[in-house]
Amino acid sequence: MSVGSRPLVPSRLGPLGSVHGGRTRAARTTVGAYIALTKPRIIELLLITTVPTMILAEDGMPPLWLMVATVVGGTLAAGGANAINMYVDRDIDKLMRRTQSRPLVTGRIRPRDALIFAIALEVAAFVMLAVTVNLLSAVLALSAALFYVFIYTLWLKRTSTQNIVIGGAAGAVPVLVGWAAVQNSLALEPLILFGVIFFWTPPHFWALAIRHADDYRAAGVPMLPAVATPEVTSKKMTGYTAVLWTLTLVLWPVAGLGWLYGISAFVLGLLFLLGCVRLHRDPTPQRSMRVFAYSISYVTLLFAAMAADVLIQSGF
Repeated sequence: MSVGSRPLVPSRLGPLGSVHGGRTRAARTTVGAYIALTKPRIIELLLITTVPTMILAEDGMPPLWLMVATVVGGTLAAGGANAINMYVDRDIDKLMRRTQSRPLVTGRIRPRDALIFAIALEVAAFVMLAVTVNLLSAVLALSAALFYVFIYTLWLKRTSTQNIVIGGAAGAVPVLVGWAAVQNSLALEPLILFGVIFFWTPPHFWALAIRHADDYRAAGVPMLPAVATPEVTSKKMTGYTAVLWTLTLVLWPVAGLGWLYGISAFVLGLLFLLGCVRLHRDPTPQRSMRVFAYSISYVTLLFAAMAADVLIQSGF
């Protein structure tokens, strides 16, 4: 065969390769869209609190299988709740620049398919936790999902400035799930940790909402920064952070934690509080985003310090 004829082979295979390549890309896009429905970044934050709480409950390292089962079950439950949230909020998501690329807005997934997917995740989460962990953890995970959907998404989000305050309780339940997975009961320590996440949520979320206040106004969502001045919002953030800081220090003696946790809780909380105070003095979107970024580092480092403290004391 001559050199000039060689391109004939790839030219015949080209369309076939393009078809397969197109199908592969379409499949990847669809899978990615379904993953996006679950809001993976939010789930990451939930898991950051679950595993260290399990370590505290075990007073050491829990069995690997138990951690995996709890994390997977919690991920399914949170992912299902987030998907239902997107299903309900698809009308306002298209009005907000921050959410206009979500799968139900762009049409990558049909609403009916998204709802079926979300319900399937919730069923799978409950069954998995009930069978592999215990019934209490399954009930707690399901209750968090129902609270997030019915109390926050369907009721408070569009009607009250307290939406993220009360609704944020759903995001605090994973610490209860983690403790229940190990102990099959609840105690004072996980209730304090619940309070920690409960009071962390408003300053964390409002810092982001200050930056996107115009989006919430356009969608008619009464998120506090959309209906109040940045000064008022940052003042409330400071108050919630002060309570949060206090709770993290109360946990220190109650849970019998050591100096690693105590010093970490003190320093990290002080920095968080100072960040909110500075935001009150200079309430700009740029500074609010710095507070938002720090709030994520804060909760990650705080729970990591708690886990490390327990493991060091247990001689792991």
